[in-house]
Amino acid sequence: MKPLTRKLVSCVILDLDGTLINTEGVVEDILKVFLVKYGKQWDGRGTLNRTGKAPIEAAASIIEDYGLPCTTEEFMTDIAPFWSKMVALPGADRLIKHLHNHGVPIALASNSPKASIETKLSYHHGWTDKFSVIIGGDEVREGKPSPEIFLEAAKKLNVDPSSCLVVEDSLPGITAAKAAGMAVVAVPSVPNQTHVYSCADEVINSLLDLHLENWGLPPFQDWIEGTLPIGPWYIGGPVIKGYGRGSKVLGIPTANISPNGFSDILSVSASGVYFGWAGLSTRGIYKMVMSIGWNPYFHNAEKTIEPWLLHDFNEDFYGEELRLAIVGYIRPEANFPSLDDLIERIHEDRRIAEKALDLPLYSSYKGAPYLMTPLVQDDR
Repeated sequence: MKPLTRKLVSCVILDLDGTLINTEGVVEDILKVFLVKYGKQWDGRGTLNRTGKAPIEAAASIIEDYGLPCTTEEFMTDIAPFWSKMVALPGADRLIKHLHNHGVPIALASNSPKASIETKLSYHHGWTDKFSVIIGGDEVREGKPSPEIFLEAAKKLNVDPSSCLVVEDSLPGITAAKAAGMAVVAVPSVPNQTHVYSCADEVINSLLDLHLENWGLPPFQDWIEGTLPIGPWYIGGPVIKGYGRGSKVLGIPTANISPNGFSDILSVSASGVYFGWAGLSTRGIYKMVMSIGWNPYFHNAEKTIEPWLLHDFNEDFYGEELRLAIVGYIRPEANFPSLDDLIERIHEDRRIAEKALDLPLYSSYKGAPYLMTPLVQDDR
């Protein structure tokens, strides 16, 4: 079936913070530590309202929300060293390279000051040169939600605003792009808030789920048998008891591991369904499919890792060391109208994973030494 083309565009304008790099995750980690010295505790208040604001405005908002006895300048100075900790969000590097390699003009339009943008880009090799235009919030009279920054980007690209596709994570950015007469794909950086982005033309879970052909742009060619090669990532830990719903509710026994120790990976990992290989040090290596995220159907309060080892075990193995090699991505996290629909989709995920893991591209990771190396050796 031919893909649905929403609107033909000829160029792409990208936001930076929260769209290409994990600004929101880093800021949250910073505040968890930073607020302690003022006797405060991070609780997430005001996060959605701050997303997309200019840094000085966001800083002022945090100071007001938490009643901090410091100026915005002092706050900005204190957190400046942490910018180097920002990493590319899933699919960001892939998107930038793909557009550049296919001759699609790319602009970067961010509310951050130009100097801050340049600093952040310097940590991502090759990005700066791939943008035809880079505009900071200090180079226009009004930042987002004013459309000025996007109109200026279109002017510098020498294109009509209606031929631009904007990719944004924040409501101010989406509002600005729509006011500029541009098509907008929203990639929300705040979890479980998809419903507030209805003004965008399309809402996706992560950049991994962006289908450029829907906009008349050259499609990605790296999907194989319904899967996208990634990583690989290697994570592990003792098997713990989960929510009790895997076997009892779904009939699908998961071998959960604690997210503790993997907060850095979880903070930047797109929620969704992945697959790869699982090693149990005393049993062997097995195919596995897994979810990372909040599991909307069950309304998880925190982001979890829930692997399903595709093998029939005769007994539980709580406490045993489980190591995972995550090698591919199947789909974004989604909610389902009924439990039966959820179960049907999980079994479809299993079929996709089992078939894909027989491909040489993925099967080669079955022999990764990590999978059968005892975890205790990590401390030596």
